[in-house]
Amino acid sequence: MGKKIIATKKKIERGKEYTLEEAIGLVKESSYAKFDETVDLAVNLGIDPRKSDQMVRGTVVLPYGTGKSVKVLVFAKGEKEKEAIDAGADFVGAEDLIEKITKGWLDFDKAVATPDIMGIVGKLGKILGPRGLMPNPKLGTVTFDIARAVKEIKAGKVEYKAEKAGIVHVPIGKVSFDTQRLLDNAKAIIDSIVRTKPPTSKGKYLKKLSISSTMGPGIAIDIGKLTATK
Repeated sequence: MGKKIIATKKKIERGKEYTLEEAIGLVKESSYAKFDETVDLAVNLGIDPRKSDQMVRGTVVLPYGTGKSVKVLVFAKGEKEKEAIDAGADFVGAEDLIEKITKGWLDFDKAVATPDIMGIVGKLGKILGPRGLMPNPKLGTVTFDIARAVKEIKAGKVEYKAEKAGIVHVPIGKVSFDTQRLLDNAKAIIDSIVRTKPPTSKGKYLKKLSISSTMGPGIAIDIGKLTATK
């Protein structure tokens, strides 16, 4: 183990739970990578993701974005095509883009489509679905309000979904963000996850929270102090 990694681990007391603000401060202090690491929030939920009525999934526009430049592709025709371009979409089209993707091109991060074109976009399900790139009405990426969808994604809209173990992983920004921005982004995500609590979920909903950077260790967050603050 390198000296930097050892020094990093010494800053974090094993078994201790920190306030959200303290945890963010430690993540910033313990960052040693030569690149601007992403800060990730992990939320362990009291749900059974195997049950369809306990799936937790949603979107939230982070107050300060993720710090990442997002390439947005829009499937649209006619006036909506122009609307997408004016809103800042990186790629806009229909059959031409579908053909390009079918041949292996996937140089984009998010995809949006108008409802009237989903009939042909659906052909890409096996390609885009496993990669989380398929437009979805529940996530606001199948809509006629193309301009709003594109602008929200560009501004820092993130999607989250509980994994098999009932854990949600969401990026809240970069290590270079100041503490307050990371704090506000984290609170926005936690608030959204709390609001999407399934009615059938019983017992403790927020079981564990932790925060980490790309190369750093996970730091446990004291949920009691978090809910007390709220």
